[in-house]
Amino acid sequence: MEDAHCQAVYIALSGFTNIHRKEFAQQALKRRLPSIFGFQEFAEDGGLMTYGADLSDGYRRAAYFVDRILRGASPVDLPAEEPTQFHLVINARTAGELGIKIPIEVLLQAERVIR
Repeated sequence: MEDAHCQAVYIALSGFTNIHRKEFAQQALKRRLPSIFGFQEFAEDGGLMTYGADLSDGYRRAAYFVDRILRGASPVDLPAEEPTQFHLVINARTAGELGIKIPIEVLLQAERVIR
């Protein structure tokens, strides 16, 4: 990131980045890079902001489908689902540490602001 003179960082979603989300957030903050992620847990762990579906809701829906399959449903007959609700979460503490002023219009649209 430093060699490429990055001015911000987007961390793509994966099992690896989810497990290490705190380290990713800390490294971005250490390098003074605004960071955006896809799940609110990243903002809770120090990322600047997130915009994405609710991770815990996705786990609940996955459990529902596992239950249906274990009870005999054919996976072929189950509908594919995509998230329908997305949440903007802003970490105001991280913004302050980075010297970033988040416009009030953006703050008002946030589902949650971490102070």
